[in-house]
Amino acid sequence: MMANCSARSRGKTPQHQEHQLRAKWTMHLTKILVNLMVDQVHKGSRQNGPLGRKAWKYVCDEFHKRTGLKWDKEQLKNRCAVLRRMYVTVKSLLDRSDFSWDESTGDIAASNAVWAEYVREHPDAETLKTGGCPIYKELCTMFSEPPTNGKHDHPAEHEGGDPNSRPSEPLSLNQEESSSDSEEGDDAVNGQETIQPTTPSTTAIRKRGRKSIDDAIAAALLEMAAASRLRTAAAQQRDARYTIATCIEELDKMQGVDEHVYFAALDLFNKPVAREIFLSLKGEKRLIWLRNKCSAAPAP
Repeated sequence: MMANCSARSRGKTPQHQEHQLRAKWTMHLTKILVNLMVDQVHKGSRQNGPLGRKAWKYVCDEFHKRTGLKWDKEQLKNRCAVLRRMYVTVKSLLDRSDFSWDESTGDIAASNAVWAEYVREHPDAETLKTGGCPIYKELCTMFSEPPTNGKHDHPAEHEGGDPNSRPSEPLSLNQEESSSDSEEGDDAVNGQETIQPTTPSTTAIRKRGRKSIDDAIAAALLEMAAASRLRTAAAQQRDARYTIATCIEELDKMQGVDEHVYFAALDLFNKPVAREIFLSLKGEKRLIWLRNKCSAAPAP
């Protein structure tokens, strides 16, 4: 395979090796790989188990033709491992009655409370909450066992291997990955044995690549936490400004407020938005608005 031949070249610089080992996946590139894998499934290449050498060679060569990227089989298999983890996670979500998947948009719908509880226990699912899984139908074709009752019942132990045996990576359709440290025995193509680079410089490059991914994830989590704190502080500041006590104080200063409107206004002040509107209005407009909002309230 062309990418493997490139990886075996010993005269290349560490910078070139680092570029070769890293795969920056986008939604577009992921869909190309997924479509190629689904095509192989439809052609029957997976009837007797995982894709064989010829099928993988076709996928790698076709991926190169469509993208111009000379990524080797191991890099594509690593991506399949991440996609399989995504499939297993989404399937476990949809097995619950409080989650649903919209095929037209790819969104995974659930209440905020349900999502918050699930993400707290499964942090990897945060990206699924915001981005959904628009390729879930294709993932079912790639990773489920052949259906026996019209449904995809069990995850297949096929392409990508056991996702739990690989380093944990975010369940995202856009991310940067590093090539795996391992190479399986069926990687020989056209009678040539694949040689995985094992020089110290290459190993260090791999570690730096994985560390950069971890650092990016940590930075994103810190940014999300900071944004959450800012929203909470803003809400607390707003609540402190528009309090029920302040509304009652202003209500007592107003002239022409009859008893019915007064007591209806007290019930109205339980709503934060109503308190903010009431205190923001000036002069006669405040009383007009108050009478309009309280006119439907029953007399005490």
